[in-house]
Amino acid sequence: MSRLDEKQKEIGIQIIGNIDEDGYLQITMEELCEATSCTETEIVSTLKAIQNFDPVGVGARDTRECLLIQARFQGLDGTIVEKIIMDHMDNLENKRYDKIARNLSIGMPEVLKAIEVIISLEPKPGRLYSEEDTIYISPDIYVFKVGDDYEIVLNEDGLPKLKINSYYKEILNDNGTSPDDDKTKEYIIDKMKSAAWLIKSIHQRQRTIYRVTESIVQFQRRFFDHGVTHLKPLVLRDVAEHIQMHESTISRVTTNKYVHTPQGIFELKYFFNSAINSMEGGSIASESVKEYIRNIIKSENKRNPYSDQEVADMLKNHNIDVARRTVAKYRETLGILPSRKRREPF
Repeated sequence: MSRLDEKQKEIGIQIIGNIDEDGYLQITMEELCEATSCTETEIVSTLKAIQNFDPVGVGARDTRECLLIQARFQGLDGTIVEKIIMDHMDNLENKRYDKIARNLSIGMPEVLKAIEVIISLEPKPGRLYSEEDTIYISPDIYVFKVGDDYEIVLNEDGLPKLKINSYYKEILNDNGTSPDDDKTKEYIIDKMKSAAWLIKSIHQRQRTIYRVTESIVQFQRRFFDHGVTHLKPLVLRDVAEHIQMHESTISRVTTNKYVHTPQGIFELKYFFNSAINSMEGGSIASESVKEYIRNIIKSENKRNPYSDQEVADMLKNHNIDVARRTVAKYRETLGILPSRKRREPF
């Protein structure tokens, strides 16, 4: 901020302190005026200076302003690029390029050329300097294929190696007979029982996780062999009955527990799926249907993406008969945009 005078630096400190991780200003002009005892004209002057700092566009109040700052910084004042950003953001976001062309009385090639420039701009300048850490998952269970079978190995690196200190056993074997000795021994016996119970509980929990994983591997063998599209419908009750435990126990030990498989790392709860009826009279897991949808959309022509109805029709090739609204619901849970927003101009 060396280019700013003292008053601007004071304003600048307030502005920079209210910029979020995406680079946007999260405080109003009125609040800045009150916090700095400066006029709105003085604040806007300082804000404009900051918005041209690196990364250009930082401190913008919305996406339109952010992109305009960057476009003008590149000398695109008065161009089609500026006009589209200023007046046609809704059409741009919804890929209504023909409407932009009509409103600006220009040809589609000019629109597409301008959009190519806009796409190159950064709508979230703050993320260029984001310090967000990558979250790494350490699997609780490993499932390895050995020959034609699968071997389950529990990851016990994070578990404490607990045992009862032999010193306390020696105290119990002491033949002291004073009242204080008796009270001490009673206390130690009580605490040793608690410690033994804790150690036993940890071992029992690990054993339960092992048995649940073993059951899942048996039910979902085709998944482990061939991948997500081969997942079977499975509910907690199936595993509970298989290993003769209560459903609540299965639910508890599969929460926030991750397993490393030949197909990747998954939460244990991932393997429990609702059923979708197949055209062959059987059923298929909902996660398998989602994977088919993901793969179909991944392979589409980006200039002419599939509609939800077209995806539903293509699923019939895999003997999956679902309604368009089901495809839309699953697509949304996968974080995939509707076809009109997936369409690319190039």
